[in-house]
Amino acid sequence: MTTPGFESIPVNAETGSDGQNGLSGELRILGIDPGSQRTGFGIVSACGARLDCISYGCIRLPADKPVPYRLRDLFDEMNVILDRYRVNDMAVENLFTGKNAQSILKLGQIRGVILLSGIRRGLPIGEYPPATVKQSLVGYGRADKPQVQYMVQKILKLPGLPRPADAADALAVAICHANNRRLERRLECTT
Repeated sequence: MTTPGFESIPVNAETGSDGQNGLSGELRILGIDPGSQRTGFGIVSACGARLDCISYGCIRLPADKPVPYRLRDLFDEMNVILDRYRVNDMAVENLFTGKNAQSILKLGQIRGVILLSGIRRGLPIGEYPPATVKQSLVGYGRADKPQVQYMVQKILKLPGLPRPADAADALAVAICHANNRRLERRLECTT
């Protein structure tokens, strides 16, 4: 029997014992790329114009388990991540349209669990379509995965391409959200 869990790649070790890096004005964002068997996550710290990668990885959900148990396992793993990294914002990739109704239904259930885990903690949650995320990072809404991975690596100054692609996509969602929040703050200052 496969056990659920997440594999995490810690990147920035400059955190204190409370899980925060101690910078005032820091926005710690959890980006999520939902998937029925593998959900990517990435934690990005935004302070001013600076973006740092804290950690990233995937939550693996065994395909041989019934859906209700996978949803429970996902909720539990989301709570472990939220406890460990103490994020103050969450960003989730929206559903894309597809031809397989069963797949869309499962993905909708997964997104529901992810959104619930953030809402129960009172986190602001941004939702972004894949094209918006790609446009924000690459400048082209139909960019392919290698282009997104490359831009995530460059923006976050990672030593290599973030892998797997699900985790890179989650980091991209977090970066898109950070950019969106910066723009919102600028607009608030001008009104």
